[in-house]
Amino acid sequence: MANKKIEIFNPEQLGSPLGLYKQIARVRASEFVFIAGQLAVNKAGEVVGAGDFEAQMIQVFENIRAGLEAVDAGFSDIARFTTYLVHASYIDSFMKVRQRLFPELFADESYPPNTLVVVQRLVREEFLIEVDTVVAR
Repeated sequence: MANKKIEIFNPEQLGSPLGLYKQIARVRASEFVFIAGQLAVNKAGEVVGAGDFEAQMIQVFENIRAGLEAVDAGFSDIARFTTYLVHASYIDSFMKVRQRLFPELFADESYPPNTLVVVQRLVREEFLIEVDTVVAR
């Protein structure tokens, strides 16, 4: 069920987004949770999917799920993502993995706003993607 405190939509004035996200998240919340940028590491701190963008992205979203569960929240409580990729060549893979993952994570298709940034590198060379999450409850 959608979080009634977060209204996610595309206003006609902005047109359609370029991917699986909405242009606006209007939030009425009593608490915000900021989940640090998640990388492709497991609970033991080991890199998952070295050199494999899809495996890394799946691990990143599993880590986000764990962070949400730690604060008794779910994907419907996400107000915003910021995604960092280490190379523009990963954008197509990023879009394809989202098309596969997001219908399961966001059953009502209320895909939160997402800013996609291509950076020179992340904290360690082997990381290909990082996702920062803002949660509203």
